[in-house]
Amino acid sequence: MLKELQRCMKENGISAVIIPTSDPHDTEYVCEHFAARKAFSGFTGSAGTLVVLQDKAACWTDGRYYIQAQEQLKPLSITLMKDGLKETPTISQFLCDQLEAGDVVAYDGKVISLKQSKEYAQQFNQAGIHIRSDIDLVSQVWTNRPLLPKSQTFMLDTRYAGASVEKKIALVKEKMKENDADQYLVTKVDEVAWLFNLRAHDIPNFPVALAYARIGLNDVYLYIDQSRLDEQSKNLFQKMGITICAYEDIYEDVKGLNENVLVDGQTINQALVQSIPGTIIDAISPIITLKAIKSEIEIENTKQAHIKDGTALVRFMYWLKHTLGKETITECSAQDQLQAFRKEQENYIEDSFTTISAYGPHAAMMHYSATDESDVALEKKGLYLVDSGAHYYDGTTDITRTFVLGPLTPEQKKWFTLSLVGHIHLSQARWLYGAKGSQLDILARSPLWQQEMDYQCGTGHGVGHVLSVHEDNNGFRRFTNSREATLEAGMITTDEPGVYIENGFGIRHENELLAVNDTKNEYGQFMHFEPITFVPFDKEGLELSLMSDSDIQWLNDYHQQVFDKISPYLSDCEREWLADICQPIVR
Repeated sequence: MLKELQRCMKENGISAVIIPTSDPHDTEYVCEHFAARKAFSGFTGSAGTLVVLQDKAACWTDGRYYIQAQEQLKPLSITLMKDGLKETPTISQFLCDQLEAGDVVAYDGKVISLKQSKEYAQQFNQAGIHIRSDIDLVSQVWTNRPLLPKSQTFMLDTRYAGASVEKKIALVKEKMKENDADQYLVTKVDEVAWLFNLRAHDIPNFPVALAYARIGLNDVYLYIDQSRLDEQSKNLFQKMGITICAYEDIYEDVKGLNENVLVDGQTINQALVQSIPGTIIDAISPIITLKAIKSEIEIENTKQAHIKDGTALVRFMYWLKHTLGKETITECSAQDQLQAFRKEQENYIEDSFTTISAYGPHAAMMHYSATDESDVALEKKGLYLVDSGAHYYDGTTDITRTFVLGPLTPEQKKWFTLSLVGHIHLSQARWLYGAKGSQLDILARSPLWQQEMDYQCGTGHGVGHVLSVHEDNNGFRRFTNSREATLEAGMITTDEPGVYIENGFGIRHENELLAVNDTKNEYGQFMHFEPITFVPFDKEGLELSLMSDSDIQWLNDYHQQVFDKISPYLSDCEREWLADICQPIVR
């Protein structure tokens, strides 16, 4: 299709086409209908932007995918651009260097955010390069494009969601008043799902429906195919006076909004916002913080979800340790077995992302996905990394464990231990209210930095409540940004440092942490983290000489919690085994 796209570009006088990994809702993981970057490049990672010129193409992606992208882009001779490295030009810099004044760059305005479009306009205008955002060459060429999904919706009951739709809408309207807004366009699908307690299966591993919402101070509109609504949701929305409109109708409706309209410029698409005649109030979506700070009900439900998930993981760990060597286990069969253990848990909905089941060198690719072609058998040696999670009605989980399958090299033990020490140090953090994740990130990286080692990704991310497994505003990263939130009590964030040696091995240790209030005194409100993931770390990978007494005490205390919380749900054999591997470490 890439050659066909380039032919179409020449016919339309287009010098370059930008194809992001996105949809009209700025969704991280997109449904197949919007997976254009994957369809035209062959690169299957969750992040990246493809730029196609008439005689060449390049794809930008971040450090999680360097190794994977290098392999997948080769067949089409697409150049990998390693985003985040000093020597890598931005897309705008690249195109300004490749093109001349008068050339035309095209992209579909429905899949480019307002913020991004403004940046492109500023940079390309300076170079005399024209932009067309009203032409969708992708759809012209992609003739067998998958249809839009139309899965049936379901209501997440208040006993799981934590608050009624009515209460959430009232909270949003209060935020609108604070911003002097008459209308508020909600375009992120997870924000729509949170606001209406509405879930569906439009996107794999992301239980949401493709939908928009428009909130007025006196009215509410939901844009979704009404035939998809379950009876419970339909009846509730009718009772509340919420107007249901067709999915695409919002593009016509906004043309009548001659008022103060609140939008989030980083996520709303250009095509939608450019049709609004009223005054645009560009601000961070108020729903981001509202859904990031979990209610007491959501927290208690999420903790219960982690008990279920921990039970499934411990059973998987027992099965792995007792089965390997007796029968063939591959990356694919292992992840299937893990999913089977999860499916046995009450209120399981689906996995929260595609499981990363990675043995040996495969684990060096941070987001490796085992396929029939790449699948390998596990052996009784080395390291096996499993990053996985699930959506339950109670909550969403995300956990990584690196398992020791047999003898390790001193190098493997060193990095296994130091990455776990970094995990422990972040988990033990105490801080004064007002800190952000970027200010705590060094705690996880420091043991590795001392050895001149690092990992090219964030240390952690926020976790949605039966929504996206990735929420960014309360993550741990090396550098802050304008959207980074202050850590608030009730926020849930992953702690997942690691080491990735290309062609060698990969290691990651991940728990979810709940931010909670601690002592309040004359210095202010102190805070700390509470781990809510309960699965043993594989002690066979440890080099104790690299751990302090405090590190060992934390691990012993954590393993005691694991046993206390998980053992009641295991068989006698599993319980006896868990008691053994949770025994305190003694130097």
